[in-house]
Amino acid sequence: MTVTCARARLWDAVLAGDEYAAIATVFDAVDGGMGLEGVLLEVIAPVQYRIGTEWAANRISVTEEHCATAINDRVIAALSRHPSVRGAGQAGRVVVACVDGEWHALPARLLTEVLRLRGWQVDFLGAHVPTQSLIAHVHRHGPDAIALSCMIPSRLPVAHAAITACQAAGVSVLAGGAAFGPEGRYAYQLGADAWAPDARSAAETLARGLPPAKRFPDPQCGQELGHLADQEYTMVSAMAAQLVAHTIADLQQQLPAVGGYSELERERILEEIAHIVDFLSAALYVDDDALFTGFITWTAEILAARGVGQTSIQPSLEIISRHLQDFPRAIRILDCALAALSTEPARPATDPAPMP
Repeated sequence: MTVTCARARLWDAVLAGDEYAAIATVFDAVDGGMGLEGVLLEVIAPVQYRIGTEWAANRISVTEEHCATAINDRVIAALSRHPSVRGAGQAGRVVVACVDGEWHALPARLLTEVLRLRGWQVDFLGAHVPTQSLIAHVHRHGPDAIALSCMIPSRLPVAHAAITACQAAGVSVLAGGAAFGPEGRYAYQLGADAWAPDARSAAETLARGLPPAKRFPDPQCGQELGHLADQEYTMVSAMAAQLVAHTIADLQQQLPAVGGYSELERERILEEIAHIVDFLSAALYVDDDALFTGFITWTAEILAARGVGQTSIQPSLEIISRHLQDFPRAIRILDCALAALSTEPARPATDPAPMP
């Protein structure tokens, strides 16, 4: 069976909700000589990528996306019990975990299985691991390294806390996931000891050995985050709930139609505004306009793909700007996003997106 054929069969199976056909497909691929790692990274991972892409473009529903993702997770579990899988090797012990508030665990699960195939003993802690629980596990089991996954950029401040806490416990951190930005820019800014763009690179980086855990606190990281001295991030995050409430109230005054929204529609617009404030806070944390602008344009594309009007995005940003007029970095970031909305027509989203 070729890789292309295996991907097509797995896609058809997960979209049909047929777990048994999905498992049979990957077992046939392994037995046909593709190899376990090859199936994980060249069949399952691309199919999962396509699931996100199709959801973002509104070509599959939320329920289809959830079902397909759940099946892929069970397919990985089934592969981990393939007869060719050996027991734990001697490469060392690694903890693989998603940062607190990060629910997208499948990329970390793929890494876990790749590392096990390469001889590592892996403690896979799964999604949404509170930092204090992660550190308790580290002290209890003394791993050689920690692989920390973060897919949603709004969780970057939490990721930073986890990185520094692990380093304070004397364990080096390998960061991975889309949230850490192109070429891992935010991973290095937040002081991670290493970064990898994918599971295979992560395994190779661990095999070479991570540098010793950085000193805590790390002077270099302090320089990278010197902008936090202005307290804008701290104050905006502290007032997030109030900012959301003020924004929805002002939006109702500015757009009378909002006042006639159903309870469900109101919940959705509140959620949308809350996400905007969360991403603005994260952009303030790393001082990067592109992080926020990328989220705003992606949101506009998602709405366009669903045929939903974007009338609330621009006024919401303008209202938030008025409430943050004494915060120059926040205003700069918001202005960049507004400029992007006005100059780039929304188009259907094509990039893989986090699960709704």
